[in-house]
Amino acid sequence: MSIGTIELHPFTHDDLPAIRQVLLDVHSDAYADQMDDEFVQRFPWFVDHWGGHPGFACVIGYDGQEPVGFAYGAPATEGREWWREHVPTPPADPSTFSVSELMVRPRWRKQGISEQLHEALVAARPEALAVLLVDPQHPKVEALYESWGYRRVGSRQPFPDSPNFAVMLRDLKASRDR
Repeated sequence: MSIGTIELHPFTHDDLPAIRQVLLDVHSDAYADQMDDEFVQRFPWFVDHWGGHPGFACVIGYDGQEPVGFAYGAPATEGREWWREHVPTPPADPSTFSVSELMVRPRWRKQGISEQLHEALVAARPEALAVLLVDPQHPKVEALYESWGYRRVGSRQPFPDSPNFAVMLRDLKASRDR
């Protein structure tokens, strides 16, 4: 799949050893101005944690040989969908794909690449829902996710040193039916 000159490549759990450094390099560029933050420095742990999930899925965008960004996540464990605490009545099908990371390197931002990466990641997912966390200190990012069909359902601080993120939920089945 391609977007102009950007080629999108899907990867799975089995590919993590081959793509791990690419993810780390893109992250280092995307967060170059925040690398002194201890939470940002733990990104390799998050890559290993999410990549260790057998259902891990990742899409990396390339401009020629240059990685420009990626999106990744994994299915939530059935019955342990942590977003449920924010929804008064859970849907009949609570199966959830957790979108863990979506980032684009600065040089390629504001070209629609993040949406293309995201859609390539979730388009064929069998789960009924997608969930993600977004730092509410970035209202433009939250608004972007809303334009993609997500809605804010609550707030969550998953780690003591992480932001208190906005919890955003999207009905994937409704998106596919459009």
